[in-house]
Amino acid sequence: MSANEELFIGLMSGTSLDGVDAALVAFSHDMPRVVATHYLPYPEAIRQSALALQQPAKNELHDAAMLSQALARLYARSVAELLLHAGQSAQSVRAIGCHGQTIRHQPGEGYSIQLNQPALLAEQTGISVVADFRSRDIAAGGHGAPLVPAFHEAVFRDEAKRRVIVNIGGIANLTDLSPGKPTGGFDCGPGNMLMDAWIAEHTGERFDQGGAWARSGRVIPKLLEALHGHPFFSKTPPKSCGREEFNLDFLRANLQGDERAEDVQRTLLELTAMGIAGSIGSAPSRGGEIFLCGGGAHNTLLMERISELTQAYAVKKTDDCGIGADWVEAIAFAWLARQCLQCAPGNLPQVTGATGRRILGAIYQA
Repeated sequence: MSANEELFIGLMSGTSLDGVDAALVAFSHDMPRVVATHYLPYPEAIRQSALALQQPAKNELHDAAMLSQALARLYARSVAELLLHAGQSAQSVRAIGCHGQTIRHQPGEGYSIQLNQPALLAEQTGISVVADFRSRDIAAGGHGAPLVPAFHEAVFRDEAKRRVIVNIGGIANLTDLSPGKPTGGFDCGPGNMLMDAWIAEHTGERFDQGGAWARSGRVIPKLLEALHGHPFFSKTPPKSCGREEFNLDFLRANLQGDERAEDVQRTLLELTAMGIAGSIGSAPSRGGEIFLCGGGAHNTLLMERISELTQAYAVKKTDDCGIGADWVEAIAFAWLARQCLQCAPGNLPQVTGATGRRILGAIYQA
């Protein structure tokens, strides 16, 4: 590592509830260099606890506090394994940017809850922690989401052509980097969330590997039309969404009951592809590029459908820009932690709807 570089760790656990993505990132000026990455799957108990807290329940305050502590210990383990893999010490890291686990996203009601216990994480790792990235943007009238477009702007913008960065996690969101225009971005609708829930219910699998199960089915036009009729799709940005809008109850309310399970899966994949393609819109005259990241970037059928629905664009993965598709969000939260410590803003008001740029995050010194 060169003398002018600083090390930060980014931790991301998204709405897919699959595990913790950790990235050790060296920053020289504003450009990140990935030193090491590590993935730690969620134990089933943590996953089920997080799912249960998506809805009101008896004794939920206690349950949320206990899950926050369990998550902090898992995050600390992830950090320890990442540093061991990288051959680095905790003392070499300036700070950890930890997103936490979203269990409720209600910006219209003035809050978004990400479970975490950053004080415990700082104690267990001996590294300063930056957490609670969304609250300040929401306090300023924004959605607190998506937050990654500011990072995308810093590392992916190309002044010669339009680039659209599409993150496909539980929810899909995009960042529009058009030459000569302010950066745009918003949530597009469900990413993997409905597909993951449906395949888990019917086969026990966590996700549809490569879209293979969906490929065995056929789109159900009436179901697709009903699902795409959700009011979220017709909202104008700024907008964000979560499990509150897109869940199995929403899906079941639109089923007749005699559908083949694989046909429903294929329809859910089409819904995700349509939500993304419809959000991107028409291509500029000189063409453009779409770069996919997140778990959905590995769903080959989904990638094919996005490409077919946006024919004027070249559809690739962010790997082609030098950042692996699995690690973009973790790196982004390392970047956001650095922004916070530098007293630099981390949001884009035109994306979140906040009244202005704000410094995001709360600092827990080691």
